[in-house]
Amino acid sequence: MFTRFIFWPWFTGLIFFIGGLLLIRRNLAAAPWLDKLIVWGPVFYAVPLAVFAAEHLAGARFLMQVVPTWIPARLFWAYFVGLALLAAAIGIVFDRYVGLSGRLLGIMFFLFVLLIHVPRLFANLSDRISWTVVLRDIAFGGAAWALAGSRSPGWRLSGALITTGRFCIAIPMIFFGVEYFLHPNSAPGVPLEKLTPPWVPLGAFWGYLTGAVLLVAGVALLANWKGRIAATWAGLLIALEVLFIYLPLLPLAAQPSQMNEATNYIGDTLLFAGTILLLAGALPADFRVRPDSDLKVAAAR
Repeated sequence: MFTRFIFWPWFTGLIFFIGGLLLIRRNLAAAPWLDKLIVWGPVFYAVPLAVFAAEHLAGARFLMQVVPTWIPARLFWAYFVGLALLAAAIGIVFDRYVGLSGRLLGIMFFLFVLLIHVPRLFANLSDRISWTVVLRDIAFGGAAWALAGSRSPGWRLSGALITTGRFCIAIPMIFFGVEYFLHPNSAPGVPLEKLTPPWVPLGAFWGYLTGAVLLVAGVALLANWKGRIAATWAGLLIALEVLFIYLPLLPLAAQPSQMNEATNYIGDTLLFAGTILLLAGALPADFRVRPDSDLKVAAAR
């Protein structure tokens, strides 16, 4: 099981990364230097979705244990989620039916929160990891809605989806920022159980830096001021942490379980980077706009 569980996620993620890079290469070349980061947003978001889709399809009998016991046909839902994630990843990479799939994907993430994560949270309200997981998936769902809003016709629907996505991402960013000041040794990106590896220089510094950037960017987004540029820089930092802190975990993994853990941390953190950059791409250059003017421009993208 671990052979399939490791090979197929990485094979699928690599295919989506290469395919996504080929599809965005012209936009990368044409975009201004800072907007080049935003162009990467759909790829950073879609690749982890494809990785997690492959995990569900390759290890459905294992992952079905996550489905609440009161829900019938648990194995079916494990496969269904895998196929839904794969379909969403394909749509985002090829930029097809993104308005519909983004709305549905956001609903699926919020169902994860309500059906799986919130019951665990209420079982132990003092557990910071449970709070982090709840807010992490809310942010993931918010990004899907922000992306759908940027592709939706009509400024009312577009503005509602983007604004909802902005709040769903800004609040977790602020929470994560505070968490890093309280727990600076947590591995940077999303403050979960893993600590920054001892081989990383200036260990706690990266926690404080991540906390400061997420806190400032989250407040900017929540205050509706300079959100696009703040989200872009925050997304860049998280993406660099994936490259220089999380990817090196793979050659250090001695056991299949460690490889699987590294895969999930890489996927989660890259998805968070994509989440922030998708929101940046959905926002106008200056988010302080009149709904009857610039939001129409954002909706027409």
